[in-house]
Amino acid sequence: MHVVMLLYPRLTQLDLTGPFEVFARFRELELHLVWKTADPVRDGNGLTILPSTTFADCPQADILFVPGGPGQGALMEDEETLAFLRRQAASARYVTSVCTGSLVLGAAGLLKGYRATCHWLSLPQLALFGVEPVAERVVADRNRVTGAGVTSGIDFALSLMADIFGEERARKVQLQMEYDPQPPFPGGSPASASEELIAAVTQDSAKFQNAREEIARRAAAALG
Repeated sequence: MHVVMLLYPRLTQLDLTGPFEVFARFRELELHLVWKTADPVRDGNGLTILPSTTFADCPQADILFVPGGPGQGALMEDEETLAFLRRQAASARYVTSVCTGSLVLGAAGLLKGYRATCHWLSLPQLALFGVEPVAERVVADRNRVTGAGVTSGIDFALSLMADIFGEERARKVQLQMEYDPQPPFPGGSPASASEELIAAVTQDSAKFQNAREEIARRAAAALG
């Protein structure tokens, strides 16, 4: 099975590398990191990642995956990338994302009429694309599988692997990775965070989120 994982400038690397680590432990999967060119891609914090293929040479995906990140806004108006995703999604067994990658799928028209999730700060923006936003860590609706913010990528990938290869194998990988999250303090999601903490994070992100929403509105209008 071919797993096609989109790279792009200023992605959030953990959105990508968390699922990559899970997928790589299933030898039936062949992983492809794809971008427009074979040039190195820098994530939002300066980490450099090398594509393994390009849009022109990429095989047909069985699993199509889009991570999120600060660079996601530009992708929502990048017709070359959106067209690539539409072509791949047409024959993919699963169309998937983590974090704000779901907004890119939305901008491509690939989530209309589906339930999906996203990073909590951007979750309401999914509705602009005819998506039913769901505040859950992993959401599966038919062949669309989406993960919430950043760290949920591991949960997303384990859930998807359980669906494909069975829960027993997914449990083995979970143990191999010693995936047993025990954060040093509560408040890692809106469900457990205080109102004061939520307000502070929301305020810190307000300028960026407002700009992201403007782009999402334009992308939604472009879909018609």
